Amino acid sequence: MTTRLNPITTPRHELRAEKTQRNKQAALDAFIAKKAEIDAMLARLQGLSDEHFNAHPDEINWGHVGTLEHYASLLKRITDSAFGEGEHAD
Repeated sequence: MTTRLNPITTPRHELRAEKTQRNKQAALDAFIAKKAEIDAMLARLQGLSDEHFNAHPDEINWGHVGTLEHYASLLKRITDSAFGEGEHAD
């Protein structure tokens, strides 16, 4: 349990340090939560890919290709951003 500093009796630098620490912890908590959200989406996508995007080989048509092209273009935007490639390259 964290003890709160008294703003009347505590020097300002200590109050700022505590606020900074709380802010860093809040950012870390938000980062971990967002990473878990991304991990869950990636796992779902991997599962869908493992099932061939729920398409049966005898039923594949150009509509399925277009859907996968759309998915690939969205994922490329993400990977380009994440790895500094494509329009995000230096």
